Amino acid sequence: MPDIVLTTLNAKYIHAAFGLRYLLANLGALRERACLIEFDINQKPLDIAEVILAQNPKIVGIGVYIWNAIPATELVGALKRIRPELCIIVGGPEVSFETDQQEITRLADYVITGEADLKFGEVCDQILNGNSPTNKVIPAELPDLAKIKFPYELYNEADVAHRVIYIEASRGCPFTCEFCLSSLDIPVRQFDIELLLGEMQKLLDRGVKQFKFVDRTFNLNITTSRRILEFFLERYHSGLFVHFEMIPDRLPEALRAIIAKFPAGALQFEVGIQTFNPDVAKNISRRNDFTKTADNFCYLREHTAVHIHADLIVGLPGESLESFGAGFDRLVAMRPQEIQVGILKRLRGTPIVRHDKEWQMVYSANPPYEILQNKLLDFATMQRLRRFAKYWDLVANSGNFVETAPLLWSDGASPFNTVLQFSDWFYAKVRRQHSIPLATLAEMLFQYLTAECKLSPKQVAEGVWRDWQRCGRTERPPFLADYISETRAQNSQSRLAPARQARHMA
Repeated sequence: MPDIVLTTLNAKYIHAAFGLRYLLANLGALRERACLIEFDINQKPLDIAEVILAQNPKIVGIGVYIWNAIPATELVGALKRIRPELCIIVGGPEVSFETDQQEITRLADYVITGEADLKFGEVCDQILNGNSPTNKVIPAELPDLAKIKFPYELYNEADVAHRVIYIEASRGCPFTCEFCLSSLDIPVRQFDIELLLGEMQKLLDRGVKQFKFVDRTFNLNITTSRRILEFFLERYHSGLFVHFEMIPDRLPEALRAIIAKFPAGALQFEVGIQTFNPDVAKNISRRNDFTKTADNFCYLREHTAVHIHADLIVGLPGESLESFGAGFDRLVAMRPQEIQVGILKRLRGTPIVRHDKEWQMVYSANPPYEILQNKLLDFATMQRLRRFAKYWDLVANSGNFVETAPLLWSDGASPFNTVLQFSDWFYAKVRRQHSIPLATLAEMLFQYLTAECKLSPKQVAEGVWRDWQRCGRTERPPFLADYISETRAQNSQSRLAPARQARHMA
């Protein structure tokens, strides 16, 4: 039986607990006395407690994040009621700030704040040797990355086969965006690139095909970025897929040249735009050269096969409905394959709270602490925008309607306004945002385009049918029977990337 159990509730099964693997890898002599058990937020806290207690541990370390804070609190409460003597240590972004305001930190024995890669092992060693720390809240000093042992060998065969494999080449961010916890993590620190590439080679040798780099600013250090890209290009094989988070206005020729060599389906860039309004950007201390950003998007779309996932945020201080809509339209014109419309969150510890009074920012009291309303966007409008974000994701980002969705604004109208109108109409019909069958979504989109937008039913039906076939579906939907002859479709969906990205490529 292990003395130490490391655990967390992942958002989904496919998400591996990257941080906990770092803790386990750096336990030193205690590593043989520890184990990692992962759960997800769909599992009941009492069932999770049963599994943990069956190990009869002395210490339980729990990773707490915005997505699992509520069930994690219930879990800790249950563990302490059943076994009061059990030592529980919590850590992670959610409990690293405002610790005195949280029930989970009251229930736990210890709270380690900050990067606990090395500190967790130190605390466990003290507890197991009878020298328990006297302070409940234990700040972790910023660790020397050269002293941290990589965790990649702890991805087991099930992880390789079924989970996202997370990688990091650096930590920290040079920017000070007030909505982001990374703005508190300065300076940027780099792992030894040659040692890291050695770990990547081991993962490739084990059959890993999809790598997700979690660096906030992958293209900050051009030398490192290029070295990593060259590494994967030299080893490219069918099915290899690598995800990076990029600074939008930084894409020098040294990177452009190598990026252009990757085939379709190999690279995805997550690009944080957040706002195109310069006054709003100033409010949140965000720096972005919009001209360079547009030029970089143009290059990526016209000269490379990169799949671009771009982010905008609803609810930023000073951003009106009209301002957000103008920014959304501007981003649509730049043609990223996906536009993630995120709702502003008040993450614990972030300086976005300084705008609460001036902009009348009102957030949910519960995770994920999303904005409810502000001075420029009342609650009803925010609800409309939440639905807009969800339906945009279903219709446009999903890749299921790459030909049909643009028909919503095919007459040169504002994409934002037309999709918002569709969103209002669709919600009035179905009164829900989840559990919508794809066939229902396709039929409702057909009805809207033909009845509300007055487009040719034959034209719309042909677009819907091509989208239907493009994604590998062969049965003709009944609502297309009057417009499409009975034929069998060929499965044309690319298999060179994850399904969502593959649909865009197809």
